[in-house]
Amino acid sequence: MEIKRYEGTGRMSRAVVHGNTIYLCGQTCGDVEDIKGQTKVVLEKIENLLNEYGSDKNHILSTTIYLKDMSMFQEMNEVWDAWVNEGNEPARACVEAKMARESLLVEMTVIAALK
Repeated sequence: MEIKRYEGTGRMSRAVVHGNTIYLCGQTCGDVEDIKGQTKVVLEKIENLLNEYGSDKNHILSTTIYLKDMSMFQEMNEVWDAWVNEGNEPARACVEAKMARESLLVEMTVIAALK
């Protein structure tokens, strides 16, 4: 079965399609200072990538959310809950993690079905 890789950097691809599944690399936003703002930008990036490569947010199967500090969980969820369409909630995990850069508060990886 063919594997298609998109927007490769030499280190990783932003999106990989295998069969009827799309995998997105971790999406971040380091130029906004608060968790709600970063979450909103990350979700916009996810939605744009999914739309570009044949899926959408209603086809997300699983999301892993990495938070710099779990004290931000409720504020992140306020943005997430407003973004996810009822009846299309994916499986999800949320963990606290040390981030690659100090400015990062949230990172999300996504696995979705193609439309």
